[in-house]
Amino acid sequence: MHSMSRRVVITGLGLITPLGVGVKQTWSRLIAGDSGIISTLNQPDKAFETVPTKVAGFVKDGLGGIEKGEWTPSEWVSKNDERRMGRYSCFAMSVVEQALRDAEFVADTDALKQRTGVCLGSGIGNLDDTFESALSFDKFGYKKVSPLMVPKLLLNMAAGYISIKYGFQGPVHSVTTACTTGLHAIGDASRFIQFGDADVMVAGGSEACISPFSLAGFARAKSVATEFNDNPAAASRPFDIARNGFVMGEGAGAVVLEELQHALDRGAKIYGEVVGYGLSGDAHHITAPPPRGDGILLSMKSAIRQAGIRPADIDYINAHATSTSQGDAAENLAIRRLMLEGVDDQVAGEYNGFKKLEASEINISSTKGAIGHLLGAAGAVETIFTVLAMRDGILPPTANLENIDPSPDFTCNYVPLKAQKRDIAYALSNSSGFGGTNATICLARDVSL
Repeated sequence: MHSMSRRVVITGLGLITPLGVGVKQTWSRLIAGDSGIISTLNQPDKAFETVPTKVAGFVKDGLGGIEKGEWTPSEWVSKNDERRMGRYSCFAMSVVEQALRDAEFVADTDALKQRTGVCLGSGIGNLDDTFESALSFDKFGYKKVSPLMVPKLLLNMAAGYISIKYGFQGPVHSVTTACTTGLHAIGDASRFIQFGDADVMVAGGSEACISPFSLAGFARAKSVATEFNDNPAAASRPFDIARNGFVMGEGAGAVVLEELQHALDRGAKIYGEVVGYGLSGDAHHITAPPPRGDGILLSMKSAIRQAGIRPADIDYINAHATSTSQGDAAENLAIRRLMLEGVDDQVAGEYNGFKKLEASEINISSTKGAIGHLLGAAGAVETIFTVLAMRDGILPPTANLENIDPSPDFTCNYVPLKAQKRDIAYALSNSSGFGGTNATICLARDVSL
């Protein structure tokens, strides 16, 4: 059998977001229209006051644990591990444990461990630890540099810790592609299974780098929202005319991917199938997308071509849309070009015809309105939201979308403010990152044999 005939399904989910710890808490609050964005001025570090943006999506710390949707590190890692790992690695440990529990998967034999791998990355990692180490070295010299500095600095460490904890000896791989990291990790992991490198992969992204230093960098790059400091919940507003930058968030997402027959043989519940995965480069600018969204259009085309479906078969698109003026407009135009103009003649024959859609029939939303932009974790978290949207037949809302951009291209259904019921058989989730890197995953709800 050719290795590429191996099909990949999703059997477990784990989430940490500004809306809460755990899939249940985050998803219910997202659908209810809640916001996880708060002011940075209540944080202990007064340096937040010096940065032009004063809003962020913090994960709620507390003693209530996952039952209360709160981040309680001791629920997931020992005190010693928490000190050694840093926050983003601890988040990663939590979402992987959540996903494995959800999948009811335990690699309890050497054979299973050798066929199970990890593909998990971060965009920035432990930036605050690096910053503090640099200050300490500058002020006190060599003896004040922690022996843990390098392990905390390396972005593949979370994947390594996971492999060690569970004994996974399959591919242990880490992706770092800025804000496309989480989606690239899931897509790459699905290919490891397709090509026979593993039967099970834990995949996702984690990020915990909110600090005055990181916010200052993004503010200097004119990327973050500054107009809603007095109303944090309104600051992230994808597709809205008043959008003026993204809101940084923290969190993590992980999925368990399995070869279809492997999942069936053990009686696993199946959320859906990864039927397409596209990657592309903008080859345009280090931070700004091409105005017509050429790069993300290429990755969407690639994903649905692999899936063997037509653009008109896509019932929902979870957009990358971060609430920036240029980014939202470019992605919106790319989606319109895909869904309304079809595909170019060279590709059109591969779709076996093309059904004409009205713009209002195109369902797009950006869940970043509620949680902000989780950078390297965003693609994993949003893939999970897309899976849950298919499971429940519901389009998650675009928070704060009070006045849709009046430009003539903004005529799709952006699911403003309130969730909408909708049967979803096929869905896309998009991610883009600095450097001009894009990815799209195509998911199918029903796994037909």
